[in-house]
Amino acid sequence: MESQYLAWGLILIGVAVFLVVVEVFVPSGGIIAVVAALSAIAGVIALFVHDPIWGLIGLVGVAIATPIAIIGGFKIWSSTKIGRRMLGEESEILLTRQRDEERQRREQVASMVGMEGVCLTDLHPIGVVRIDDKRYDAQAEVQFIDAGERIVVQHADGFQMKVRRVGS
Repeated sequence: MESQYLAWGLILIGVAVFLVVVEVFVPSGGIIAVVAALSAIAGVIALFVHDPIWGLIGLVGVAIATPIAIIGGFKIWSSTKIGRRMLGEESEILLTRQRDEERQRREQVASMVGMEGVCLTDLHPIGVVRIDDKRYDAQAEVQFIDAGERIVVQHADGFQMKVRRVGS
């Protein structure tokens, strides 16, 4: 009869280890982790019922294995797809798409050098201009420019556009 407690204690601790591994890969909101903890506690109790030395060995083993499993689980979990998503890290595809969009926007702004438009707000020194029916933030290159005046793009670096009055 006492050997049954030994078997059940080891089985329950084994189930707890298995459930901790499952918790890393299956998002359960911690339910599987709670069941794993209860299984480990029941396993240690069964080992104590069998023999206090076995119970102590089980308790020390669970006490050492638990932090190792938690730390290792978080390291593995943070490299999974759902872990990266929950931590707020962007996927490689999304990052590549964002880089491409930024590069296209920079190229578009850079290609606007020499184009003419009109000031929608006063540029003292920063304001809004319209070029080809699109609104852009711009900076007056030399002097303030009043709303309604015609401008020409002199320099475009990244997202910054510098303009001056037409004819100045």
